[in-house]
Amino acid sequence: MKITILCVGKIKEKFYRDAIAEYSKRLSRYCKLDIIEVADEKTPENASDTVENQIREKEAERILMRLDKEAKEGAYVFALAIDGREFDSVELSKKIENLGTSGISQIIFLIGGSLGMSENLLKRADFKLSFSKMTFPHQLMRVVLLEQIYRSYRIMNGEPYHK
Repeated sequence: MKITILCVGKIKEKFYRDAIAEYSKRLSRYCKLDIIEVADEKTPENASDTVENQIREKEAERILMRLDKEAKEGAYVFALAIDGREFDSVELSKKIENLGTSGISQIIFLIGGSLGMSENLLKRADFKLSFSKMTFPHQLMRVVLLEQIYRSYRIMNGEPYHK
């Protein structure tokens, strides 16, 4: 299985980069992992709704361009969205496992920028996944997502995962 994380923005903080590197290393025994970053847009303070929508659309264009380039035929796309469906770790593991057994060879997770994703981009996804109704920094969500993908593979393989 190939897992691709397509996300807006670069990781600046070393502690996030270190955590991402650690989970990437752990995942390497279970799947092929690619993390692809697209540039984010600077959001002016007190930006109007119109400006925020324009920013989301520009970031969405970049993601869609890379998605078209990176996605294999039949790739399954998850969008991380606050209004998506929440899973527990076992449910996410089963979803990933079922996709694999149904012939899906690539799963792509989309993480938007600080303003979230445009409606256009959300519609492109096959599934909207929520980790919580709370808002998290998109850099932290990359770490949380990687940890949950790793946990999913541990569950699938009957390995301890609750440490």
